[in-house]
Amino acid sequence: MEWIKAGKNKKKAVVLLSGGLDSSTTLYLAKSRGWDVHCLIFSYGQRHSREVKSAVSIAKKTRSSYSLVNINLPWCGSSLIDKSKKIPPGKIGRERIPSTYVPGRNTIFLSYAFSFCEAKKIPAIFIGANAVDFSGYPDCRPCYYRAFNRLLEHASVAGVKIVTPLIRKSKRDIVLLGHKLGVPFEMTWSCYRGGDKPCGDCDSCRLRAKGFEDAGLADPLVKTDSE
Repeated sequence: MEWIKAGKNKKKAVVLLSGGLDSSTTLYLAKSRGWDVHCLIFSYGQRHSREVKSAVSIAKKTRSSYSLVNINLPWCGSSLIDKSKKIPPGKIGRERIPSTYVPGRNTIFLSYAFSFCEAKKIPAIFIGANAVDFSGYPDCRPCYYRAFNRLLEHASVAGVKIVTPLIRKSKRDIVLLGHKLGVPFEMTWSCYRGGDKPCGDCDSCRLRAKGFEDAGLADPLVKTDSE
């Protein structure tokens, strides 16, 4: 873990920052409410490093301290970390959980964040989980976070709690909120496939596109035919 010292403020929080639309908006929201934020950025063997680079850039832009945490998941179990598996095309409103689901990912991330907060006596973990326009992952649902917070009531000495400010917002709502807060959308990255430009076809790309379209805003990462 690479540690970069945090500043001193009354309200301290950890933000799980992936570099995507939701986590970046969560970071800007936490800072707008006066939280002294430390970002945890995870490299867990995902197919590309593009989102990690975005997360680091956004943390630096907001002058937030951050830790880069490297995790090895050798058992794979997801097309996001197993390059022998193809990323499936996006299908909003699917009934089955897609192969891009990484088993236990949020549980692992939150456990790291809890340990960090407990050691540093930081009371809050912000995560940009969303249960409205999402791929159906089981660890993005409100019941999961309610249960995790109940667990922390018994496990935490420092009184750590998980905060999910976007959990019931649509992608449209998130885009509009991010726009209001000044989130640099051009620095964020959502595509599962990586590369120089978004594929436009994976679940994450399609959900992001729907959010911008419904919000009536242009996604700066997507070039139009007239450009």
